[in-house]
Amino acid sequence: MKISCAVIDDEPLAVELMESYVKKTPFLELKGSFGSGVIAFNALQDNPVDLIFCDIQMPGLNGMELSRMIPESTRIIFTTAFSNYALEGFKVNALDYLLKPISYTDFLGAAQKALDYFQMRDAANTGATAAANGPTVKSIFVKTEYRLQQIKLSDILFVEGMKDYVKIYVENSDPILSLMNMKTLEEQLPKDQFYRVHRSYIVRIDKISTIERNRIIFGKHYVPISENERDNFFEVLSRHSIIS
Repeated sequence: MKISCAVIDDEPLAVELMESYVKKTPFLELKGSFGSGVIAFNALQDNPVDLIFCDIQMPGLNGMELSRMIPESTRIIFTTAFSNYALEGFKVNALDYLLKPISYTDFLGAAQKALDYFQMRDAANTGATAAANGPTVKSIFVKTEYRLQQIKLSDILFVEGMKDYVKIYVENSDPILSLMNMKTLEEQLPKDQFYRVHRSYIVRIDKISTIERNRIIFGKHYVPISENERDNFFEVLSRHSIIS
């Protein structure tokens, strides 16, 4: 897999160093280098890349501002001499944060995180396509702490949405936390096996054993059924012969 990338830094020596690191990393492909955020933003509008290595403190348009303007499909790794930007970097969902002077070992570690992320994204997209084509999907891959973890659909009880994360509850194991939104996960799950009963919950239909007062009970967990979904949900249950 090749990841297209760009380097953005107002220090020419820093640009040269990052270019040399990119060029000796087999899975990275350098598409451009820029000395300012403004120039980079204008160039990347017509020629987007997968990944940006970006300095934070730059005149005109700094790295934090630029990160909020690029497409969601482009990910960013910050490079800076100032450690106080780390928290802000995570707030804009940066893949990593490299503190100057940057060694190739640290660079490669961050690049590997990016590779793991894009492989996970491709696997998720493949799963979503397969799910759309029919109920033959047996499992999905989700990202957990920069790793891909395979989960059998038959093991899933329900899913809880938690802002930028989902919490997947499975049988006979601890819940699995993954960095994705509910919509992305919902698209991977076969519609004949799973139902979104609430904006924050998706349940596996054949795992339902008890419903009480508009709540589905999974052991000690209670999943609410929204008023908007109640009628449709019970209609789906009746078709699955769960209720009569």
